[in-house]
Amino acid sequence: MSGHAAPPAKDTSLLMASGLSVKFGGLLALNALDIEVKRGEILGLIGPNGSGKTTFFNVISGIYSASSGNVVLDGQDTTTLRPQQIAAHGLARTFQRSRLCLSLSVFDNLMLGAVRRLNSGLWYNLVRRGQLAADIGSAAKEARELLAIFNPQLADKLWQPAISLGMIDRRRLEICRALIGRPKLVLLDEPSAGMTHDETNQLMSEILEVRRGLGGLTIVMVEHEMGLIERATDRCVVLNYGKKICEGKYSQVAADPQVREAYLGKS
Repeated sequence: MSGHAAPPAKDTSLLMASGLSVKFGGLLALNALDIEVKRGEILGLIGPNGSGKTTFFNVISGIYSASSGNVVLDGQDTTTLRPQQIAAHGLARTFQRSRLCLSLSVFDNLMLGAVRRLNSGLWYNLVRRGQLAADIGSAAKEARELLAIFNPQLADKLWQPAISLGMIDRRRLEICRALIGRPKLVLLDEPSAGMTHDETNQLMSEILEVRRGLGGLTIVMVEHEMGLIERATDRCVVLNYGKKICEGKYSQVAADPQVREAYLGKS
């Protein structure tokens, strides 16, 4: 028998929510929820309206406080951290309703997502003007490259106001704003909202291409369009009334009687 112990396996868990509960008055929005997100996977979070999907996003991103349980992101307990602290630890997200600053340029909107990487202190900006200009030039180059992966024409609109963009380009911009901060984990909340079926399929192709280009980005996606969930996800978690009722590959959860009942009701 060898005297050398085997090296420990690399931790494959990027996010771990354990016993997570959220109460709003008498309403239990999340009920002792356990969810693990593995590094490099796309996890689909599905369930009927009001099942707790967006509440889960709001808790792990620090917008809501957990009533009980804890959240660990890349080895750090982030349960009680503020949203800015959680973002600094590598989490970024989009929202179902657009959060773009429509009067600002495409570039300015993107830089809101990169603010933690930029030294924008007053002294730095006043004294090191040359370095500031170089930083902005580098950021603009990176912004163009990221936008071009989604849509080359969008990259040419870097200095135009966001209000001039169509719906699909606004969605692209929101996703790019989340990605430009180089997060470890991205939460996509209803990325297809407000778009046509063809636009939705196109956007998902672009998201998958970006994920490959970034070397296996980890994504959790809330989405009602089941065709997208089936196409894009490695694994799914199904919620109902704040509880996890099923998890596994899409084909497995789609065939589960509890899932069918949650979506369709009892026959």
